[in-house]
Amino acid sequence: MSTTTATGGDAIPVVPKNIRWIMLGILLAMLLSQLDGLIVGTAMPTIVDEIGGLNHISWVVTAYTLTSACSTPVWGKLGDLYNRKNLFLGSIVVFIVGSVLSGQANSMGELIGFRSLQGIGAGGLMAGAFALIGILLPPRERGKYQGMVAIVQAVGSIGGPLVGGFVTSHLGWRWAFYINIPIGVLCIVWCALMLHLPVVRRGKVVIDWLGITLLTTAITALVLAATWAGSTYAWGSWQILGLAAAVVLLLVGLVATERRAVEPLLPLRIFTGHRNFPISAVLLVVAGVAMFGATLYLPLYQQTVQGASAANSGILLLPMMAGTVVASVIAGKVMVKTGRYKIFPVLGAAVLAVGMELLSTMDTTTSRLVTSAFMVLVGVGVGFTIQMANTIAQNAVQLKDMGAASAGTSLFRTLGGSVGVAIFGSLFARAVAGTGVGSAPAGAPRPRPSPDSRPTPRTSTCRRSPTAPRTFSWSEPCAPRSPSSPPYSSRKSRCAVRPARPRTPRRKPGGNQPSPLDPPSFQRLPRCTCS
Repeated sequence: MSTTTATGGDAIPVVPKNIRWIMLGILLAMLLSQLDGLIVGTAMPTIVDEIGGLNHISWVVTAYTLTSACSTPVWGKLGDLYNRKNLFLGSIVVFIVGSVLSGQANSMGELIGFRSLQGIGAGGLMAGAFALIGILLPPRERGKYQGMVAIVQAVGSIGGPLVGGFVTSHLGWRWAFYINIPIGVLCIVWCALMLHLPVVRRGKVVIDWLGITLLTTAITALVLAATWAGSTYAWGSWQILGLAAAVVLLLVGLVATERRAVEPLLPLRIFTGHRNFPISAVLLVVAGVAMFGATLYLPLYQQTVQGASAANSGILLLPMMAGTVVASVIAGKVMVKTGRYKIFPVLGAAVLAVGMELLSTMDTTTSRLVTSAFMVLVGVGVGFTIQMANTIAQNAVQLKDMGAASAGTSLFRTLGGSVGVAIFGSLFARAVAGTGVGSAPAGAPRPRPSPDSRPTPRTSTCRRSPTAPRTFSWSEPCAPRSPSSPPYSSRKSRCAVRPARPRTPRRKPGGNQPSPLDPPSFQRLPRCTCS
């Protein structure tokens, strides 16, 4: 049990004797949040088939990401002001309630609303977990457990799609949400019994409501702009430019508000007190862009280009996650033994840049082995960058600001991921458009192919058989009979295949209109007509 009594938040924490058991409960809560998004993503096709709402499917993810990002700094600051343990357990309760309601949803609108509630709980899970690690461990010991955090993230990234596919196939899509209930209850019981925090005495608490409003609105505008840019609206459209301008104005107002606030939501001293925190924030944004973009589009490349199975989409990321875990463990051990860690974010940023550059050189001839090697480099860069950036940010602030600083690191990583997905999505759409793949505008006539561009027809030889029907090609007459075949007629004969009238192909409901590029269909005759 940690017995330190803090009044100002500057006391060095005493490591509890049962720290490994305490960390197990905290990491289990992190795994709960990590698994949820990937499990639900796997179940989305089944959900749409049952309750409909295909046009609003993207909001299931956007609502969760938006509320999670907005609530993260609020949870972090409230943890600094009130009882951090109770708030952490409360966030788990909110997450469980959102999971139960999401499993009971009967329409897409209900699901989006309940996922928003679930995202509020998820924001408290991540902010509380990182803050608890910073509170329970002294600066030099924090690197030892960052490898455990990386392992949890790897297990969530790999196991989420696998668990989601199994649960959806055998138990139904509602269990993709219900599965959070036993894990969440276990986290609550475990942390309630094992987790004991230092007693922090504070005077009168003043909540920065104006700061919460400005920051929440700014995050909302930024996430919406990142989600809509390049997909719903063009990057240069007035909607995206208007949201970007709103973000800038809101941030200016937020800085002015935080200067005068008694208990600011994001204290400016965590940015100005030590240069390591803003550097860590930049590293987290950049690494979040690379990690989220690679996690989303590398499986797509492997499935569509290299022929990998979509059922094993989680395993496709194994090389990158293995590199992340190994790099995090190595960096943590070196930090504990030597107390030095400056080299790791520098090395990680360089390796990450090299890995992303190598990924950009892949084409249709790139083998899976080469792709895996590039992914390992990206994973090593992410492991050296993200995990160490979290540790550096926590070491740069006082204990009284640990919640706000930990929430800030989670927020920067989430925002980097949102922007990264938007950027990579636009690049992907532009690349596909550049190859000429895509549908023509509605109502535009499609050009008919020239005779030279049609595939070369196959020919087949007509063989006389008294019992079996003759074979032929639908596109050309049969070739002359072989001289060694039994005599059929005294004359040389050719088999003529009569093409039937082209019939209009049947369209599935909601399918595309028949295209003149589609090959004509011919009636297969039972045998050749020989003359």
